[in-house]
Amino acid sequence: MNAYNILLLSAGRRVELVQCFKKAARKLNIQSDIIAADCQGTAPALYFADKKEIVPKIGDPGYLDKIIELCNQDDIALIVPTIDTELLLLAKYKEKIENETRAKLLISDLNVVEICRDKVKTQSFLEKHRFLAPKMLTDDELANTDQIRFPLFIKPKDGSSSIQAYKVHNAYELALYRRVVKSPIVQEFIEGEEYTIDAFMDFQSNVITVVPRLRLAVRSGEISKGKIVKDRAIINETKKLLEILRPIGHITIQCIKTRRGIEFIEINPRFGGGAPMSIASGADSCENLYRLLMGQTLEYNENYRDNLLFLRFDQSICLNEDMKMVTGKDS
Repeated sequence: MNAYNILLLSAGRRVELVQCFKKAARKLNIQSDIIAADCQGTAPALYFADKKEIVPKIGDPGYLDKIIELCNQDDIALIVPTIDTELLLLAKYKEKIENETRAKLLISDLNVVEICRDKVKTQSFLEKHRFLAPKMLTDDELANTDQIRFPLFIKPKDGSSSIQAYKVHNAYELALYRRVVKSPIVQEFIEGEEYTIDAFMDFQSNVITVVPRLRLAVRSGEISKGKIVKDRAIINETKKLLEILRPIGHITIQCIKTRRGIEFIEINPRFGGGAPMSIASGADSCENLYRLLMGQTLEYNENYRDNLLFLRFDQSICLNEDMKMVTGKDS
């Protein structure tokens, strides 16, 4: 039997994602070890994987060589990045990694990643292809505060997880945040229903699933309460965007449904933290990836359940002095 081993990079707190891959492998009755890698030995997801690996920090000397070494050592079929900061490096060296291993790297082409990681480029892409998005203010417009309509919204051009993202109420806050936020962009502040969209594309960028999730509560930039909503306008507009952008794998998109229409605010070419909600609803990106690795062809479908409400919560694990997970029987 072929093994379809998965290497999950920057595993961190992605316990649910590890479990989703395991569940999909059991469903398909295939052999698949989940190898979780992180630069910290205390990353919780390491202790739910079949094997854990400690790797250098992203960008450190030896990082890429270590990834290649692990792929060959553990017979990896698919490498799955999970955080923004590793995407550009991996996209740049995708060909090298795939040529020196048997693994496929689940990452979009470099030009796609560059568009998604730089919010100025994201804005330009959306405007060029006539998608709605909050207006970005130029330096000239920002210099004339008497003509600005507040509130505004400021964030780093390459930020993630809502770090250093602020609502700006007046000229004083604008000046303050522009000094504090690294490489800031400033946009009009828009209001409406905020959605996260989990989308999945095959390795040829064909759209397979599009799942809108209404963001009911958010903590530290990640959804904590969400509801699956088969919103036709969001699905159709997202499909148009994806057919032009042409990413691959699981993509996470954020939009706000306003009086003007569907306004896109962010595109993340990776699994988002809330992806297990869409997976549990039936749009199973983990199963889809295994099927693609097995050589199967997938078709677009909306075979997921609507109106499911998800409430996420924290859970702790206990490690003993040997860094082994302590179970109820051990305590």
